[in-house]
Formats: sequence, structure tokens, C-alpha cells
Amino acid sequence: MSDEKSTGGESTFTVAVAAAANLGIAAAKLVAGLISGSSAMLSEAAHSVADTVTEVMLLTALRRGGKPADEEHPLGYGAERYIWAMLASVATFVGGAVFSLYDGIHTLTQGEELGDPLVSYLVLGVAFLLEGYSLRTGVRQVRRAAAGLGVGAPHYLRRTSDTAVKAVVMEDSAALVGLLLAAGGLLGGQLSGSGVWDGIASVLIGILLVYVAWVLGRSNAQLLIGRPLPEAVRAGVREELLSVPHIIDVLELTTLIQGPDETLIAAKIDFRDVASAEQVEWACEEAEQQLRERYPAIRRVYLDPTPGLGRRRRAAGD
Repeated sequence: MSDEKSTGGESTFTVAVAAAANLGIAAAKLVAGLISGSSAMLSEAAHSVADTVTEVMLLTALRRGGKPADEEHPLGYGAERYIWAMLASVATFVGGAVFSLYDGIHTLTQGEELGDPLVSYLVLGVAFLLEGYSLRTGVRQVRRAAAGLGVGAPHYLRRTSDTAVKAVVMEDSAALVGLLLAAGGLLGGQLSGSGVWDGIASVLIGILLVYVAWVLGRSNAQLLIGRPLPEAVRAGVREELLSVPHIIDVLELTTLIQGPDETLIAAKIDFRDVASAEQVEWACEEAEQQLRERYPAIRRVYLDPTPGLGRRRRAAGD
């Protein structure tokens, strides 16, 4: 339990760092965009505002999802964090992507008057450092979690159920790419005297945000619908169950991820025919204890004693 609390606290710290960084960056980008007249800088300001809103929603998700189970919600509130994380991906799409695409297309079709880009360059440099620090915090957490599971960081990031950290890493990575695109748009406009480069940069930033919003939205949708444990972990659960005395077969196994540190296990179990009721009860208790020791995220284990196929055939013949 202490590991789960520390993981939740680390996720909260990661998201809080990202939120604080983006809030200051958004204001600076807005001022720089208004001074320079750069649509790419205004798009980046919208990007940072969307990221700030996203991280506020992720903090809400972490707080709400960590509430303990009660009578009205016997399975806990773990899934609520995915609802808030889904709303966060919508905020990224609407607040960042749509504005960037609109502003970029408007610049390409209507043109723009370029101002002094010096302030924008300074803001982009500072923003790059702050976003880099925020990304470093998220990547460190991903690497520690991946090392604990014995998998690579990219694999962990693709499959993790901690979508708050996944959102921070993806959004900060997109922010760094967006900053480079904005700088390229400014430089292209400065060298050519045309706002076309700025408009192209804004459109590319919008496309980048559409991709991030789509990936995060899909990840949260899968978890809301109900995603099982990875195949290798399911095999480990089955192996652990079969190691318990009096259990001879696992007829059906259902696993459900309810949160980053919450997993439900339900299985139909074939026990030895000669096992007494007391032995079956103790076997269920031992199975649950072994599963929780091997996989601390498992919170709920439901085992259903069920006749095996051979016993069913014998009963039907009788």
C-alpha cells in the first residue's frame, strides 16, 4: 500500500510541475505573440493554455480517483480518473488544436503583419527550458516505473494505465516540438518577409495537438470500456492460482484494470473432487494472498468454484 501511495504522490508531483510550468509559459507566449504578430506564437499560447487546463483536470482526476470505496461505490473511484483524463484530452483538442489550425489557415489565406520577433525568441528559449524540466520529471517517473516492472520505458508508456503521467510526457514532448516549429516559423518569416512560414508552423502545431489528443483519448476510452491485464501478467495470475493446493484448473479468467493501482480478478476454478468445503475456503484465501503478494495492484479477487468439463460430462451421463 505504501508503494501505491508513493506512486500516486509522484504522479501528482509530476502533473503539478507541468501545470505550474505551462501557466507561466502561456502568459509569456501570449504577450510575445501580440507584440510580434506571430500566429505560431499565438498558437503556442493556446497550446500552453490547453495544457494548463489539461493538467488541472489531471490533478482533479488523481484526487477523485484516489478516494476509497464506499457503500455507493463498492468498487472504488479508480475509473473516475479516466473520465477526467478523457475531458483533458478534449481540452487539448478544442483549446489547442482547433485554435492552432484556425489561426494557421487564417494566416495562410489572409496574411499577417510581422513585428519584432526578439521577444518571441526569448520567450521560446525560456519556455523550452521549463518544458524540458517538466518533461524530465515525467520521464524519470516513467523510467522508474518501467524498471520496476522489468520492461522498457517506451513499452511502459504505451501500455500504462497511469494516463496522467502519460498525458504529461506526451504533452511536454509535443510542447518541445511545437516550440521548435514556432521558432522555425518566426525565422522563416524573418528571412523571407512572408507570414506563410508562420502560418505553416501554426498548422503543423495544430496537427501535432490533434495527434496527442487522439492518442490520449483512445487510451482513456479503452480503460473506461474495460481493459484487461497484459497477456504475460494474466499468465502469471493463472500460474499463481494453479500453484495453490486443491486447485486443479482455471476454467475462466477475467481481469479488469480499474485504475493505475487497482485491478480486479475473477475466475471460475475447478477444485479437487475430494476437497472439503473448508479446504476450498482456505484455498481461496491462500490464492488471494499469493496474488496480492506477487501483484500489489490487485485489490479484489473473486473465485467461483466450478465443476470441470469431465465432472460435467459425468453428471450429464448420470
